[in-house]
Amino acid sequence: MKHLLAATAALALCMSAGVAAAQTTLILGEAGPNRGARAKSLEHFVAEAEKRSNGDLKFDVQWGGALFNASGAVQAIADGVADLGTVISVYFPQEMIGYGIADLPLLNEDAWVGMRATDELMRTAPSIQADLAEKNLVFIGTFTTSQVNIGCKNAAIRTTEDIAGLKVRGTGAYGDTFGDFGANMVNMSVYDAYQGLDTGLIDCSQGYSYAVAALKQQEVMTSYTLLNWGQVGGLGILMNKDSYDALDDAQKTAMTEAGVAMADKLGELINADNDAAVAKMKDAGVEIISLPVAERDKLVEAGSKYVTEWVQRADAAGLDGEGLLAQYKSLLEKYAAERDEKGYPWTR
Repeated sequence: MKHLLAATAALALCMSAGVAAAQTTLILGEAGPNRGARAKSLEHFVAEAEKRSNGDLKFDVQWGGALFNASGAVQAIADGVADLGTVISVYFPQEMIGYGIADLPLLNEDAWVGMRATDELMRTAPSIQADLAEKNLVFIGTFTTSQVNIGCKNAAIRTTEDIAGLKVRGTGAYGDTFGDFGANMVNMSVYDAYQGLDTGLIDCSQGYSYAVAALKQQEVMTSYTLLNWGQVGGLGILMNKDSYDALDDAQKTAMTEAGVAMADKLGELINADNDAAVAKMKDAGVEIISLPVAERDKLVEAGSKYVTEWVQRADAAGLDGEGLLAQYKSLLEKYAAERDEKGYPWTR
């Protein structure tokens, strides 16, 4: 009997060691803090990847730039400082030119639609995949900042004609387009916009609804215009290609599925946060304005030159700019139609 128990214990120990050996722990670097909708969706990605791999995948998430800051993410991940991590494409206009398509001022205001279109493009466009592979990177999943809107103090944007002469803190090509309509653009961080509005250094600040609430900017705003235009979506998780190639097929599948689920989770969270933020602005007495379609279309048209510039830069980098843009627009239509027919995934 003692020999049977000993044999059973030895077998259990060997099986336990086998399970432990099968586990792969990946180091994930995130420059941002462990709070907010994006952090929650990243945690959802981690949980889903672990679950879908039956525990074979484990993650050691390093928050707050512990491994690298946002401006050093691409090189750090490619060099293996982390196995995977968050990359923000605007910090890498040339290296991440393919991903930068999600930052263009297209008619693309729905967070979930934009993320799912970006996700599919990044996974299926051979030229983007090849470009990333040359940099020793693989796409894993995408985020978004959501729709770009604008809040003002002692001013209101109801038409494009109201833009001229205003001192505006802008966001990428959306800010450049406002400059084309006569705004005086001011180089200022979103974190300084509260003081800028309060002191009159700026009249208006472009940004995202949830960020207005998080930074309490409704305290110094008198109007907030929903531009119904586009978003900044070129940010997400990339992985070191050597680390990715070392995974087995089941683990790779788990990573892919978790990456798609991450976009769905952020869509749910960010839509709720944005709605709550707009309600908070209303409670604070901020006038909420929805830019009319005809006026919004003027912004889209004016922003088209920045889309053309992107196509030219993409072509110069060896990518098919026009082809990628056509595919991306088609994917935006695809997921907008899916939303209209089936609703969002979290409401089905």
